[in-house]
Amino acid sequence: MTNKVVVIGSINVDSIEHIDKLPKPGETIKMNAFSKAGGGKGANQAVAAVRSGAETSFIGRVSDDDNGKMMLELMQKDKIDVKNIIVTPNEDTGQSYILLQKSGQNSIIYQAGANSLVTAEDIDKASDVIKASDFVVTEFETPIVAAIEAFKIAHKANKKTILNPAPAVKDIPEELLKLTDVITPNETESELISGIKITDKESLEKSAKFYHNLGISCVIITLGSKGSFVSCKDIEEQISAFKVKAVDTTAAGDTFIGALVAELKSDLSNLHDAIVYASKASSLTVQKLGAQPSIPKREQVIK
Repeated sequence: MTNKVVVIGSINVDSIEHIDKLPKPGETIKMNAFSKAGGGKGANQAVAAVRSGAETSFIGRVSDDDNGKMMLELMQKDKIDVKNIIVTPNEDTGQSYILLQKSGQNSIIYQAGANSLVTAEDIDKASDVIKASDFVVTEFETPIVAAIEAFKIAHKANKKTILNPAPAVKDIPEELLKLTDVITPNETESELISGIKITDKESLEKSAKFYHNLGISCVIITLGSKGSFVSCKDIEEQISAFKVKAVDTTAAGDTFIGALVAELKSDLSNLHDAIVYASKASSLTVQKLGAQPSIPKREQVIK
């Protein structure tokens, strides 16, 4: 069965500066190359979901500038439903500036632009697509009020909600947490949110308990090259990552989430297998340059 996925989130154009290593304060360094690609956490997750076979719709905003036109064209090319993306004149489309080191690690600075203008009213106008979905996914590169409204509509319609709390927010509104079925922080984000530094199995279990105490039944903490830790219903385990040589880690986490939600059954009964699938998809992403250009299709993941 094909999952129907709705993503509420950011749409950015990534400007990628290829460098040997990060400059020290006051240091000037040479850029080895420059490239542009589609990005934004929300858009990346939607692309990952649709390429893994999900019927995917998006709620968000772009400007009427060249970057906005570029992103709408790229998303339509991937067959993402863009009818609930609002074009907002006199505003910049979101942009990210990525310092990509030779090691494959990156540092990202982003400008929210039109992403910051997504409203609860935008969500209400798209309520029908949320009600018709299986999963609703959001993150924190768009306003939290929009996330709350989307999850309210989803819960009333008995749809599963997945919160990717990135960029991390220390005090997540209780209202949003109560509406969250699955939370997917990485280890750095989890430490900021919970105050618990992840160092071993005990700290992972303690972190999961923190989220369970907030009312979230399913916790997936991603650990980069160490895989992920899941605590949900009758499952509590660490699932290993696929060992590969990373060229560019941009969009690795977004690929994991989009692939996961495309593969996951609505009752979460195949959670372990869905996480393994998502981990493999993410491992393919890090072996190529750029965010959306590197996200694999389903046939590449399962071969």
